Amino acid sequence: MLNLSKIPEIQSLDARKSLVRIPPEQDIPLTPRIRRILDTAEFRRLSQIPQLGLVSLVYPAANHTRFEHSLGVFRTTLLYLKHLAHDERFIATMAREDAEKLIVTALLHDLGHWPFCHLIEDLQLAGVPTHERLAESFLLEGAIASLLRSDWGIDPTDVVALLSGKPSDQRSAILDSMLSGPIDVDKMDYLMRDSLHAGVPYGMNFDQGRLVGSLTLNEAGNGLAISEKGRTAAEMMVFARYVMFSEVYWHHAVRSATAMLQRAFYLSHSQLDLNQLFRSTEQPMIEQLVQAAPDGKASELLNGLFGSTRQLYKRLAQYSLFEDKDVYQQLARRPYPWLAECSNHFSKLASRQAECRIDPEEILFDAPPVECEVDFNVDVFFPKDHQYRPLGDISPMVRTLAQEQFDDYVKRVRIFVHPRLTRELQTLKNIRELILEAADETERQSIQ
Repeated sequence: MLNLSKIPEIQSLDARKSLVRIPPEQDIPLTPRIRRILDTAEFRRLSQIPQLGLVSLVYPAANHTRFEHSLGVFRTTLLYLKHLAHDERFIATMAREDAEKLIVTALLHDLGHWPFCHLIEDLQLAGVPTHERLAESFLLEGAIASLLRSDWGIDPTDVVALLSGKPSDQRSAILDSMLSGPIDVDKMDYLMRDSLHAGVPYGMNFDQGRLVGSLTLNEAGNGLAISEKGRTAAEMMVFARYVMFSEVYWHHAVRSATAMLQRAFYLSHSQLDLNQLFRSTEQPMIEQLVQAAPDGKASELLNGLFGSTRQLYKRLAQYSLFEDKDVYQQLARRPYPWLAECSNHFSKLASRQAECRIDPEEILFDAPPVECEVDFNVDVFFPKDHQYRPLGDISPMVRTLAQEQFDDYVKRVRIFVHPRLTRELQTLKNIRELILEAADETERQSIQ
């Protein structure tokens, strides 16, 4: 039977020795084998990769790093395991090597991230790997691979398999739900940490301690569930996630910056050594993007983001599912090349209507990407009648915010324009009709 108290990292939670502190007043235990991982070049690069990328252009203090977040996820994982050490089914199912594999995988879960990773991945361009694939190259060779074998007795391919999110048996399914599920260690940390650094309260308004203290296994014994006492904390976590997307991650100015960088990358990515680029930290990556950008609008887009004077594109119009279903459904979850072509058609139409010259890259369409956010679906255990019920069945708030399509309510279709065009284009009375006409033309050309 599993005895988690023998694992050095869990012992160190209460030993109060060899600690490093991160916000908000969290002590991270550093055992010798954890410290050796932190000191590798592959892990140190995370200290120069901001967690939220372009969000800091809008929320200036949101410049915390993947390094800090990874330490937070590592600590949260230890708290999960410490609590689950009292769950009879958990300790009867898991082995020590499973717990240690979870600990080290949680620490390394963001190893393959590069600067501005998610917004580039959303483009789904040929030749652009996923961050999980890049992580494999760091995990399967070099210093970290050696440390996994020598310090942990873990085959690096087992860490890669766990990060793949494709569990093959009951034990790996439990570990996967702890790493990437409705109440996983990643969300538990980033919601709080992103909120803290952005200076907003939304992601901190759920009771983490209560939620961790309610963790148990689901009825099938292959994933996490919560007991009844964690229900309110789980509801508040769902709401925290909803508001963080609405007010921070998809803030209109953040999405303006995102649309600018996506278009610049789309225009110049064929000129880049992507393998070298994605192994870079933030400043070297920006320098490579600037050097590779073709003369003209790609350079201007990057200069508006990273130059001495910030110049973000302005919001001309926006549409949500409930505000204008037709426009939203025409543009949401389209492949990026289609969306870029549609914005080019709109530029031509708007140029004729406004009787002014508009370059193609002076109007940018931003829309929910092809891939959707994961829905929140966790079971609640009621010990008195020994029944499990989906949280959405007993919580109308969760049913509304999580089980219906999350993306459709926190992500909008937006049209951004170069600041010089704001006055001219705001006088247009038929923007909606021009968008639909541009979409129809793009669709016709894509069929031909």
